[in-house]
Amino acid sequence: MNSNITLIVADDHPILLNGLVNQLKDYNYEVLAVAENGAVALDKIMDLKPDIAVLDEQMPLLTGFEVIQKCKEKGSDTKFIILSSHKEKAFVYKAKKLNIWGYILKDEPFEELHNCIQSVHKGTPYFSLVFDTIFNDEVAPQMQKLKLLSASERTIVKLVAEGKSTKDIAELLSLSMRTIDKHRSNIISKLGLVKEKDILTNWAKENIEFVNY
Repeated sequence: MNSNITLIVADDHPILLNGLVNQLKDYNYEVLAVAENGAVALDKIMDLKPDIAVLDEQMPLLTGFEVIQKCKEKGSDTKFIILSSHKEKAFVYKAKKLNIWGYILKDEPFEELHNCIQSVHKGTPYFSLVFDTIFNDEVAPQMQKLKLLSASERTIVKLVAEGKSTKDIAELLSLSMRTIDKHRSNIISKLGLVKEKDILTNWAKENIEFVNY
């Protein structure tokens, strides 16, 4: 029975929140509480200890990801499902890094969320099909490439993403500009990038989320 599964639901859009809660109740889920911002969601999760928390990713005060991180730091046993409109690889990466149990896109039918809750409650993660596609086709390959870089090369990529010039990086790392240029060339080769103007800068800014993986 779904009534054995306790939930907390958080979304900063009242109409969407009410509609979602009504659908969950129609499926006999026990909704312990709702929240319209991340701070309230965090308090209710820690206080009520639901089996599962269904969180909008973008909320005031704390995002869904920030709520999850803080709950984990506090030792919460609640399992988390993120609801999001975002398909960008940075969001997919963050979700994987936090080891969340589910990630469902808001434009999918309610049945997908229901399937996700059922799967997560049984101990099996559940993600939207497009989520897995983005992770396998876009995120995982970049993470594999980054594993080819040395610690110093990762540092350089991070500094490049922050907009630092070769001269800036050389001064920060107490190395010559020639050495930094050589590192940049090696990084471009390891990442399989085409050697053209600003290619490393553009790649680093686009993939900054993965650098510290």
